[in-house]
Amino acid sequence: MFGALRQPDELNTISKESKLMNPYLKLDQASRREFMLRTAKAALGVSVLSGLNNEAFGASAAAPAGKGGKAKAVIYLYMAGGMSHIDTFDPKTGETKGFKDPIKTNVSGIQLGGYMTKMAEQMDKITIVRSMTSKTGVHEDGTYIMHTGYEPRGTIVHPTLGSWAQHFKGRSHKTLPSSVVVGAGTANAGFFPPALAPLPISSPEAGLQNSKSAVGDSMFKKRVGLLNEFDSAFRDKYRSAEVKAYTEFYDETMNLLTSSDLEAFDLTKEDQSTRTMYGNGFGQGCLLARRLVQNGVRFVEVRTGGWDMHNTIDDAMGRTGAGMDNAFAALLADLKRTGLLDSTLVVLGSEFGRTPNINENDGRDHYPKVYSTVFAGGGVKGGYVYGSSDPAGKEVADKPVTVQDFIATIGAAMGLPVDETVMSPSGRPFRVGDMKSTVVADIFA
Repeated sequence: MFGALRQPDELNTISKESKLMNPYLKLDQASRREFMLRTAKAALGVSVLSGLNNEAFGASAAAPAGKGGKAKAVIYLYMAGGMSHIDTFDPKTGETKGFKDPIKTNVSGIQLGGYMTKMAEQMDKITIVRSMTSKTGVHEDGTYIMHTGYEPRGTIVHPTLGSWAQHFKGRSHKTLPSSVVVGAGTANAGFFPPALAPLPISSPEAGLQNSKSAVGDSMFKKRVGLLNEFDSAFRDKYRSAEVKAYTEFYDETMNLLTSSDLEAFDLTKEDQSTRTMYGNGFGQGCLLARRLVQNGVRFVEVRTGGWDMHNTIDDAMGRTGAGMDNAFAALLADLKRTGLLDSTLVVLGSEFGRTPNINENDGRDHYPKVYSTVFAGGGVKGGYVYGSSDPAGKEVADKPVTVQDFIATIGAAMGLPVDETVMSPSGRPFRVGDMKSTVVADIFA
């Protein structure tokens, strides 16, 4: 019914007459996928299609993973807005200290910001990188770089880590997506085929919406049968690999819609004490991330905002900072309890830090020169600090880590071949991180 899935000039089994008769074949790859999504919604009463089949949209086959990676899954906690390093994971005692004194942790000699009371009890599980540095203090560009390792360019969109992982390793689950973004995150595959894009979930409490037919099971089955009848003539006439790939993709979509695996997105399956432990909002996103990796999703990003604290940072940290502190600590404790921490890398990052000195509005402004990120689980050392800022938190004092190094290090933890060059469709070379990034190997146990 829909025809094949690659570019029209690749369909050498289809005649020019067929192309003229079927305008679908003239669409580019992304447009064809959008066409299928809309058609399925209209015909079947559903608006969730799996987009999970690498072959269906021309993704490369799985490549050998890099050596040394222990993490089977990654949870990326993204603090949108620019998290203050001094008030969280790199506290100071001088004029730049802020409104709260540093506090002790369960690891001797390591302190955290005064708002991080629960993460102080989890210090033995984490590595803090206190020497992150970037060249951009602009939210949009900084966020783009912290997800791709590349500066934004008008001529190309770069993949995020979930798409890189699916490119190299293939799908992580038979029916569930390989990557998911919870919140207002980036949900495209960059220059990889659209099938490698993460599945966006706007609200963890709402879960995967529109995954059930609005027309009822009986009518749904009838419509599927009619679509199969329409499709069968096309499949019989054009027995190409591309048509076969589309048929398999379509079958897998039907499997997803009827699969019990969809319960992975349903937080009501958790007991109330667990949900309460995580807290609201961002905490429920972290709980959903745990459920997803527990069920075979490889890469989950959970994004939360509120970190652009130009004014009254003490009040803002009391809200946003405390929420992150509780959720992050709950996630680490829960992953440990469920036996998932060793195989799950948890990363916390932000597009930049905030100025060491408090401004006239009792806040802190954008500061990319030095800031902090956090790693836990997945083969990473616990109770460890890598690099440092100077006593005022204004400069990198030791072991600088670029954003590109940060991205490459996550890739290495996942076992991706970070030294392997991949050519984009436009013929340009790219790697995980970038062509000059360095894995921060010292953070691994």
